This record gives sequence, C-alpha cells and structure tokens, in this order.
Amino acid sequence: MSTDDAASADMKRKFKEALEKKNAQQNRGEAHLDGDSAVHGTHSAAQSKREFRRKSG
Repeated sequence: MSTDDAASADMKRKFKEALEKKNAQQNRGEAHLDGDSAVHGTHSAAQSKREFRRKSG
C-alpha cells in the first residue's frame, strides 16, 4: 500500500507542477492591454444606397 500511496503522491506532484507551469506561461504577458487596437472608429456612411435587383430570366 505504501508504494501505491507514494506513486499516487508523486503523480499528483507532477501534475500540479505541470499545471503551475502552464498557468505561469498563460499569465506571462497581457499584450492585448498594452497595444493599440487596429479599430479606431465606427463604420462611416455608405457612398450610395445599395440597389438590389431581381435577376430576370
């Protein structure tokens, strides 16, 4: 039983270390907050109103 407990504890430790490493990489930087957005305004008015015609034939 003690070898199973030790193996289980070792496995839990390895998974915990891997999860901490993964979370550290994700939280490393927040580039989306540091940079400037490519969108600087809303859509402007269209040049002319679109005209839709039904195809005949």
